[in-house]
Amino acid sequence: MLLLRLAAQDLLTLNRRRRMVPHLAARWRHFRGSDASETERSAWAESLVNLATDLVAADRGNVEMIVECGATLDESDRPGGPRLIDVVLVGRHPEAHNLSVQLVELKRWSTVTRVEKAAADLVEVPGMGVKKHPALQLRAQFHDFTGHRGPLNGLDFECGGFAYLHNATDESVRPLIDIDAPTGAYAGVYTGDARKALQADLRTHFAADGGPTEAEILLSRMGLHSDRLLDAMIWSNGEDTVFTLRGRQRLVAEEIMTAASKVLPDLRNPALIQDERRVIFLVTGGAGTGKSAVALQLKADLESQGRTVNYASGSRAFNGAMQEHVGFGDREFQETFTYFSNYVTPPDPPLDVLICDEAHRLRERSYNRFWPPERQGTQPQVDELLDACRLAVFFLDEQQTVRPKEVGTVELIEAAAERRDAHLKRYRLREQFRCGGSDAYIRWVKAVLGLTAEEPEQWTPDGLMHVEVVDTPGELEQIIRTEAFAGASARMVAGYCWPWTEPVGEEKRLEADVRIGDWHRPWNAKTDVYCENGAPPSKIWSVHEKGLGQIGCVYTAQGLEWDWCGVIMGDDMVRRDGQWVFRRGEEYTCPDAEVKRVRVPGSFDPKVRASSVGEEEFRRLVRHAYHVLLTRASRATVIYSTDEETRAYLKDRVGEIRIHGLRPTWENLPRELRKPPLPRPRRGRRQSRRKNKGTGSTEQPTLF
Repeated sequence: MLLLRLAAQDLLTLNRRRRMVPHLAARWRHFRGSDASETERSAWAESLVNLATDLVAADRGNVEMIVECGATLDESDRPGGPRLIDVVLVGRHPEAHNLSVQLVELKRWSTVTRVEKAAADLVEVPGMGVKKHPALQLRAQFHDFTGHRGPLNGLDFECGGFAYLHNATDESVRPLIDIDAPTGAYAGVYTGDARKALQADLRTHFAADGGPTEAEILLSRMGLHSDRLLDAMIWSNGEDTVFTLRGRQRLVAEEIMTAASKVLPDLRNPALIQDERRVIFLVTGGAGTGKSAVALQLKADLESQGRTVNYASGSRAFNGAMQEHVGFGDREFQETFTYFSNYVTPPDPPLDVLICDEAHRLRERSYNRFWPPERQGTQPQVDELLDACRLAVFFLDEQQTVRPKEVGTVELIEAAAERRDAHLKRYRLREQFRCGGSDAYIRWVKAVLGLTAEEPEQWTPDGLMHVEVVDTPGELEQIIRTEAFAGASARMVAGYCWPWTEPVGEEKRLEADVRIGDWHRPWNAKTDVYCENGAPPSKIWSVHEKGLGQIGCVYTAQGLEWDWCGVIMGDDMVRRDGQWVFRRGEEYTCPDAEVKRVRVPGSFDPKVRASSVGEEEFRRLVRHAYHVLLTRASRATVIYSTDEETRAYLKDRVGEIRIHGLRPTWENLPRELRKPPLPRPRRGRRQSRRKNKGTGSTEQPTLF
């Protein structure tokens, strides 16, 4: 849980715009499932603003304020609820020049009285009863942050803590600061009388520069900024992963592993009678909640035990990236990544486990127009998948369906489990890992696109995700290329609003189909082979170094991520009179070049033709496509709309972006976090993945 991360000076700017408290309240509702009380809201409005004001007065407005957070995402698993701290101040120490952190408890107590004569550990607060001295709470949080599992462990840091009672005087809270009060680096207490002392101490803790860099390091250590999925797999050679599963993720993985040990045959005692119970796991969660990370970790853990495991998906782009960028040269590894349509004939013997990622892309039947009749599916595709294995795990997000024949829903899986008399276990992932860990950004995207009933508010910069709207496609491309050349991962994507030409001639030249004024760029190659000038096949466009100059669509981007993503919204979805209007395009053929061009702007997606998809379904699929495209970035999204009125609307919803230090350019990132995309492994580098097959080895893979 984390409600906000901003420099003190930016928090005050946000408050002046009357957007700070509404943003915090929305985040609170997301994590807690209930509305923040008026007491909580007024505490934010008073205490946070007072602390930020003192930081600015001390000439430390650059210090980052991380509001309402736990030391790690594992706080959500703590018995009795997460242990959260009001504010973590992060910056650079002025003398040691290392990471400097102050943990802050904000109290609006105006007076306290001693409970016990011998000690000040407990005090009476009028209207609130007996309370612990704030230092006791800070002591526990100090150990959470600095202990062996804490985010500061292993770093060069200075850390302390204090309580701030801006409504109180020294005399009115004398027991808190008396000679017998708790002591320690975390036991400072400041009142309204001590504001000058607080400001002086802030200057001793923090340098006048720094802040964003140090905050990025801390957030990364807290698990809020994770490695890109493909890079994590490459680092591990595919044998295990570097995903450190947290909170709900870890719970899901552990329960599935436990179920597997009970239901699957015992490899040490194969003669024992097998447990014939069927178990199906259904894991739901929005874009970026770590579904694929859990799925890939499960695959590695189960394979290390000698289980037969396949990883099925409906995405050619995801599978292609895994096979080419992670499993290059390893046919055995590549063959474990399959498609939903590969199980018309079930394997004999059945797989131990089939992991079905992006199960929202399931089809009603397995069908391919190039297959002979006997190869076509005759039963629901979900039943084919269940026939193929003893234990199935489905990962699903219903708001990522982008084709009319995609039928994967919670109800579909539930009905299949009931038909098989299987035990269905459901889980939901909530923590956000893509988009900088900003669930606020995900909610904002959904509201802007009309996927929820929420009124789309103006974007509130939260220090986790950056979004901006540009005036020209050239400006968008310049930003994306600049970040890519600096070392970040970056791609341009667009709505399917232009015809898509097959590679031309023997040289397989890519036609510049995406045409906006005098700015012309090609779609990614519509082929499985390399094209002119080394343009990569479509299935690896997202990860190949020569894919930067081409434009991807939802079908080649879904399931993948980059640091920066430039999104071109076309004329299939435009804003008119306060409403979204959806349009289908018309094309014509250029007589001299035999290529198709736009006659009437709109959608040119062949999957959503008017003859096969009604208007309501068309609108739903277009919204979902842009939802996918707008949630591919882990740090920043840059948006351009071809429609002037739509562009004006998006600019209004994004608002001013001139917020100090929040544009996460490669140069603004700390060196420790500048992790360029990794090249694919060399052929022959990997070891056999099945070396423990049949041995019953229970050795767990190492997490690097």
